[in-house]
Amino acid sequence: MNEATWSSTKIWTARLAVLAIFFALWEWAANTKTIDPILIGRPSGIVAFIWNEIFVTGDLWVDFGYTLLATMLAFGLGSVAGILVGMLFVTQPNVEAVLSPLLMALNSMPRIALAPLFLIWFGLGIGSKIALGFSLTFFIVLTNTVAGGRGVNPDHITLAQTLGASRSQIFRKFTLPSAVPVIFNGLRLGLIFALLGVIGGEILASEHGLGGALQLLAASFKTDGVFGLIIILSIVGIAITWIMTWLERRLLRWR
Repeated sequence: MNEATWSSTKIWTARLAVLAIFFALWEWAANTKTIDPILIGRPSGIVAFIWNEIFVTGDLWVDFGYTLLATMLAFGLGSVAGILVGMLFVTQPNVEAVLSPLLMALNSMPRIALAPLFLIWFGLGIGSKIALGFSLTFFIVLTNTVAGGRGVNPDHITLAQTLGASRSQIFRKFTLPSAVPVIFNGLRLGLIFALLGVIGGEILASEHGLGGALQLLAASFKTDGVFGLIIILSIVGIAITWIMTWLERRLLRWR
């Protein structure tokens, strides 16, 4: 017999209870030094750090602003480029045959290995962070755009050609609408990876940003601050996913 499904209220209550138990055990382990606090920090210290950085000194807002700006620029540029190149590949298979191996080789390169080059080319400022985020976003959006553009039902294409539809009409009426839902999946992932690329670049070398702050805190063994920034970045990642999901549902209501 199937177990009854919990209501959303009951599920959220259970989640909060699990988190409360987890943080209580964490605080106990740190206070009793069952685990050295320098290794795991303290939940109370993490809360104090976040409160001080956001509401007292406000330093976190400055770093967050730099990171958010770099992320949005990397995401915007990478998404536009990925969609344009992807649609070019869908409509021009010969172009894809020529360029696909080159792009595949570039995509196979570990971005962390390219980061020092980006620093040399674009400097310690926001440019190198945008380049690293762009390199991640572009290929994700490109792959999803090509997959979506090729996901159209071939019977629909054949029928449209039989009725005398031009290539541009087939693209606008069949290929593009079929690709949009898959492209949105790529955009959702692309935004997350743009953030990861920017943070990674800031950790390596930066003048501002959450990644740079994270690196300085880790170098100073300020574990509470490290965990505080990690929690903030996790919340930002969840918020990004929710926003993109909401936007997708709103824009694709016609499906």
